[in-house]
Amino acid sequence: MSLTIADIEHVAMLARISLSQEEKEYYMQELTAVFGYIEQLKEVDTDDVDETVQVTGLEDVVRDDEVAPYNEDMVADIQSQFPDKMGHLLKVSAVFNRK
Repeated sequence: MSLTIADIEHVAMLARISLSQEEKEYYMQELTAVFGYIEQLKEVDTDDVDETVQVTGLEDVVRDDEVAPYNEDMVADIQSQFPDKMGHLLKVSAVFNRK
């Protein structure tokens, strides 16, 4: 698979990054090489290979969700430590920018 400058510009737009012309050409070559390696991997016969999700033997350590009693003092303590609030609402910085 050979990428074009237009492909790189599309990916850059989706990632919301700006690239110079030199960077576009560089990433066009690099990503074309990566996709070439992926095409090579598609040719490998994996029919007799078991699927592997985890190879280290580690397991997730999770806890059950438990309902905790509402604690007015704890809520007041958290709110008192929060730098910016409006009444009982805690104000946070925007995560997404609207255009």
